[in-house]
Amino acid sequence: MAAMLTRTEWEDLRRQASQSMPCWMEAAGLNDLTRLPDVLLAYQQQLLASTATHRVVVVEKSRRTGYTWAVAADAVLSAAASRQAGGMNVYYMGYNLEMARDFIDVSAMWARGFGPVASEVEEFIFDDTVGREDRSIKAFRITFASGYSIVALPSFARSLRGKQGYVILDEAAFHDELAEVLKAALALLMWGGKVLVISTHDGDDNPFNALCEDIRKQRRPYQLITLDFDQALRDGLYQRICLVTGQAWSPEAEAAWREEIISFYGDAADEELYVIPAAGSGTYIPPVLIEKSQRRGIPVVRLDLDASFLELAEHLRQAEIHDWCERELKPLLASLTGEFRTFFGMDFAMSGDLSVIWPVQLLADMTDAPPFVVELRAIGYAAQKQILWYILDRLPRFIGGCMDATGNGGPLAQETATRYGQGRIAEVKISEGWYREKMPLFKAAFESFSTATPADTEIYNDHRSIKLVRGVPQVVRQPKDGGKGEAAAAAKGKKKQRHGDSAIAHLMAFLATRMEAADWDAFEAAGQLRQALGGGRMAEDIAGLQFDGHDDDGMTMEGFE
Repeated sequence: MAAMLTRTEWEDLRRQASQSMPCWMEAAGLNDLTRLPDVLLAYQQQLLASTATHRVVVVEKSRRTGYTWAVAADAVLSAAASRQAGGMNVYYMGYNLEMARDFIDVSAMWARGFGPVASEVEEFIFDDTVGREDRSIKAFRITFASGYSIVALPSFARSLRGKQGYVILDEAAFHDELAEVLKAALALLMWGGKVLVISTHDGDDNPFNALCEDIRKQRRPYQLITLDFDQALRDGLYQRICLVTGQAWSPEAEAAWREEIISFYGDAADEELYVIPAAGSGTYIPPVLIEKSQRRGIPVVRLDLDASFLELAEHLRQAEIHDWCERELKPLLASLTGEFRTFFGMDFAMSGDLSVIWPVQLLADMTDAPPFVVELRAIGYAAQKQILWYILDRLPRFIGGCMDATGNGGPLAQETATRYGQGRIAEVKISEGWYREKMPLFKAAFESFSTATPADTEIYNDHRSIKLVRGVPQVVRQPKDGGKGEAAAAAKGKKKQRHGDSAIAHLMAFLATRMEAADWDAFEAAGQLRQALGGGRMAEDIAGLQFDGHDDDGMTMEGFE
């Protein structure tokens, strides 16, 4: 991670700065309410000054700085102005529908604040024709009395065909076709338009980073603005947060908040907060979508035993694991009701990497959400099986799951399928082709906000490790420390490495919920039958039958109900 000030150093810095604090900063501390601050912070004002004087502005920025809020004000000022005053249409492009909706909502807020210059937000259908294929895409528009509009368009180069005006590309590094979209946007310059490209970084080989480097090397005559997290704080970001939320500002409170944000991003802080693009391919699922998926209150239960555990006698290991399950997992499982169908996914590892068990419940709105997540490190095969089966035996309305059956995971997946039914447990062999087929579906779930994750830094970073490799999205597993694995890292006092394990378990669980709905009733019937028969090998054999309403002899199964 890049060198940065410690919490104590930041407190001292901000305490010194506060000695010459203007009245608006005192207002943020609720000490003096005689003056209000400028509407825009210094770096936001710099952005609007740059777009007013440069035809192309590129901004590489930290997360959580409120730039989009300022850009919306710029959009309204541009679209509300008359032609003589430099007014023009504004075309906003985010990388998904939700970004477009949010930007239009903020623009509408600014329009109402500036006066009765705009109509209501209009939702319309953008007709996109590709060859002979006609597609209708939802878009948004605000029309102003000037005759100009702010229009949120889908992120395709052809969306700009025949347009004139001001193009805003938001979180540009995460657009699928940035190079083509940027080429189309720059074409508008010949008609007097302008372009703003704004984004956090997403890898050093991303087209957005290449654009920034070209500007630095004076290969492109554009204006480049760089804003990291600490500069935003120096310009008053946290004071503004205090003012809006009614909190009292202090150097100590700001330093604590800063440390919390840096800790949240963990190893990704350099890229997310300090504008240092990470080496290698960019993140496949945009970080903002991972954040939006997070739900507070979802426990992450971790078990990491030392090597001496494996030296215990088998009955002692079983007893210790059973006690841990009763203590840590039983209350969580007991809190689940039978209201929702339950599934699970598991990524398996024997040493070094984590084994992760990711149960999910499919909620009424078809969102899949984990009631808890379990992470296991280096506890041995038998203990992992014991914990997994303890969970599956107690999941309400348990339908089925997907398990990593690659390498050492094969035997556990096979045994679990035998125990709970071959039709209920999918044994997945992870391959490049599998990634190519399944990852786009997974990303779409984040884009539609139909999947949830715990609010946990490690799990967040695991999902960021899904990257494009030769055009295929997959979890990038970096080499272990010095080639010596976890033992070497632990001996040196370093943080134990992770390799995207929880992201794979989440993907497995997600795929389990997408099993054919027609099979669910049969799977539930199998589970209920097993319970009615009291378990055992015969119960497993009968419950594992293919439930089509008849047995192999053509007799109905009604007698077993």
